[in-house]
Amino acid sequence: MEIVVFGLSVSSSWGNGHATLWRGLIHALARMGHRVVFFEWDAPYYAAHRDCFGLPNGELHLYAQWKDVRSLAAERLRTADVGMVTSYCPHGLEATELVLESKVPAKVFYDLDAPITLARLAEGHDVPYLGPRGLRDFDLVLSYTGGTALTELSRVLGARWVEPLYGSVDTDLHAPRPAVDRYRADLSYLGTYAAERQPALEALMLAPARRCPERKFAIGGSQYPADFPWTPNIYFHSHVPPAEHGSFYCSARLNLNVTRAPMAAMGYCPSGRLFEAAACGAVLVSDEWEGLDLFYTPREEILVAKSSDDVVDMLSLSDAEIARIGRRARERTLSEHTMMHRARELVRVLDQAQAPRTRDSRDAALQMEG
Repeated sequence: MEIVVFGLSVSSSWGNGHATLWRGLIHALARMGHRVVFFEWDAPYYAAHRDCFGLPNGELHLYAQWKDVRSLAAERLRTADVGMVTSYCPHGLEATELVLESKVPAKVFYDLDAPITLARLAEGHDVPYLGPRGLRDFDLVLSYTGGTALTELSRVLGARWVEPLYGSVDTDLHAPRPAVDRYRADLSYLGTYAAERQPALEALMLAPARRCPERKFAIGGSQYPADFPWTPNIYFHSHVPPAEHGSFYCSARLNLNVTRAPMAAMGYCPSGRLFEAAACGAVLVSDEWEGLDLFYTPREEILVAKSSDDVVDMLSLSDAEIARIGRRARERTLSEHTMMHRARELVRVLDQAQAPRTRDSRDAALQMEG
């Protein structure tokens, strides 16, 4: 199968989670004999932090302007099995037009940010990667978030067929690692700054740091504002490259997972960091959201915190208890949440999207809709 993707970024992991997800998926798909052609706008801020320059068994095309790559993209679509546009694609409208006017057997949209997409629409804001017809013209819509998001993508944006494709982890890159002194902490958090995460980060990281000045906390990520309320015992790493994520997780007794408010409100929204840390055998302290127990069992494979009191109590867990939870989290991840698991799920639904009978029935339904 050849899959042509128009996305945000696969070449730079700076300030976005899309790149890490795509690298793992592409790696797994390549092992299965599939091929991905990825088109990415050469954004200056990603170019300055580029950490991937090619794809296994695939192609990476960086372009300065859409007009420079349109003909090549059309040519790749002519021989492809799947044409896919993702959320936050800088030229999402142009890519959507190209995919929909092509004869590619499966026309797919992958919303890696569905709750954000839906929240912006509910607030009356434009969503630059969506046209006036929303998602109704795609054969298949994939969502990084499950639960309510799946029905809302149909109700609000007209998606005819929606399937979840959750995050996962590349276990070749994420496995138990020795602790590294510069990353040592009692509680660490890895994530780009986002205003929607700040209330939870305040309750589950900053407040415990103020209450426990004798303990060490660490934050890794980009785009933190100058007025962020740092404390003396919080150590900041402005960018932790993917190759060092495992060392970052394994150097802390506990790792915090914080979900953006719109995503937490819809639930069924595991971040890629969740699976990465668990694959490393690290113990996660997560904020609470519906569907979390679908992925990990609370108190057995993951800790769930509702308040700073909960976090302070968890910081006092014994080393033996922390090690036990970490082992169980890793076992669950290897059995259900690897990139190979997700790649197989993706191939299954893409095969269905290309099936003539499925395509014919959906096309007939579309004609009946008028």
